[in-house]
Amino acid sequence: MEFKHLVEAAEKWCSGNPFDLIFAEEDDERRLDFYAEPGVSFYVLCPGGTDSFHVWSESEDCLPFLQLAQDYISSCGKKTLLEVLEKVFTSFRPLLGLPDIEDDSFDHYHADMEGEPGPDHQQMGVSQQ
Repeated sequence: MEFKHLVEAAEKWCSGNPFDLIFAEEDDERRLDFYAEPGVSFYVLCPGGTDSFHVWSESEDCLPFLQLAQDYISSCGKKTLLEVLEKVFTSFRPLLGLPDIEDDSFDHYHADMEGEPGPDHQQMGVSQQ
């Protein structure tokens, strides 16, 4: 994807969350820098010379929160910039003072597994009359 399209996608993404795109460079690296209060910053190196996206932060406080996004990027399959940015945003929610978002698919599965079986579910070895 052309770098200018990546910048446009990043600017659009920023409109829906606390982050601002503060720097975009294509000369040495295809790099997008983001910042949000209270001092949460990271940058994304975009594919071009590299095989996939890479996220990093120069803030030691932010680095541990990027592990989830880094694992996601290195997992199978190509990722889009928006997918990477959403994973970073999810990772940084605690630093931004936002509540964690639970994985809906897990919640639905977990909710189905809790509690006693309903009247239409027969327990193994127990006959209901």
